[in-house]
Amino acid sequence: MSYAVIQTGGKQYKIRSGEILKIEKLPDSNPKTKIEFKEILAYGDDKTIELGTPTVVGAKVEAELIKNGKNRTILIFKKRRRQNSRRKNGHRQQYSMIRINKIFSKDGKVLSEAENRTKIDKKTGLATKAEKNK
Repeated sequence: MSYAVIQTGGKQYKIRSGEILKIEKLPDSNPKTKIEFKEILAYGDDKTIELGTPTVVGAKVEAELIKNGKNRTILIFKKRRRQNSRRKNGHRQQYSMIRINKIFSKDGKVLSEAENRTKIDKKTGLATKAEKNK
């Protein structure tokens, strides 16, 4: 099973094809669009690994944006004792949820590809293959 290490939003993620990730919100992105990550720090499988200095030139990861959203509220409460001073604030971090489709090596060869997803029909309860994006 091959994997890649990508960098986005100031963080690094070890990914495999078919995985679903929550990453920092991508600017100007709409759901059901394809995204390419070109900052690949390393890729490989169980036997071999290719490391970049600092990135692997020519390697890329193709993903699909599922949705943009906000995380749960984090409360920030500051209090100064015996001063009758307190402040309450909240924050909701924005994120993008993506699904990894393909991992490409530095020479453009596909290392791994996500399998076709199956959807379960709510009326019949049977699994049907999802259509590929055109």
